[in-house]
Amino acid sequence: MSSVGNLFADIGESLRNELVETILQAPGFRIEKIVSHGHSSPEDFWYDQEEHEWVILLKGRAVLRFEDQSESMTMTPGNYITIAKHQRHRVEWTDPEEETIWLAVHYT
Repeated sequence: MSSVGNLFADIGESLRNELVETILQAPGFRIEKIVSHGHSSPEDFWYDQEEHEWVILLKGRAVLRFEDQSESMTMTPGNYITIAKHQRHRVEWTDPEEETIWLAVHYT
């Protein structure tokens, strides 16, 4: 039987750690809901993933940084980006005043 989910449900008042929830997974494919609230990547840390990633910002605001680019990228609701595998990137900032909700699709 199918059930209905809600991307905006089950978000706590304050998040000590970033929330990452796998919504759907199949071989070579994964969809995650990510909720940030003032979270960012650790200093000097860069994501270097084995999979491609398509990510859309649904709520809040964030700043992404790519190692091979001098300018940071501000994300607002509706903005999306494709990140190639091994394209080193980091989250510089997420809004500390409200939840930042991402939907990330990882694929090979």
